[in-house]
Amino acid sequence: MFAMTDPTRKIVHIDMDAFYASVEQRDRPELKGLPVIVAWTGARSVVCAASYEARPFGVHSAMAVSRAQRLCPDAIYVPPDFNRYRAVSRQVREIFARHTDLIEPLSLDEAYLDVTVNKQGLASATAVA
Repeated sequence: MFAMTDPTRKIVHIDMDAFYASVEQRDRPELKGLPVIVAWTGARSVVCAASYEARPFGVHSAMAVSRAQRLCPDAIYVPPDFNRYRAVSRQVREIFARHTDLIEPLSLDEAYLDVTVNKQGLASATAVA
């Protein structure tokens, strides 16, 4: 279809930052606006995701939970629900598929979309995004 060096290709990179925490806040309205950390709370656990409200305290993904607890003692800890995150990810990919069949998923919350020839006939990748 297109050579990899074709300068006219239009690629969109989607990265749904704080995805797991955002899903939790969406599904549990009482968590909106609060520092939410998605993680198991075992001694050797790491943070799967931190909401935007937890980030100003220095909490981020892959951080030891013990450190996150020191940095943000009032955070609400939610155990991960990967079945739900996979379901939401599938819903998001269905939205992507409305625009292109050329989807390269990288993880549940990240993908590349080749929108060079998109189903909506939009002229720019920005318009698709």
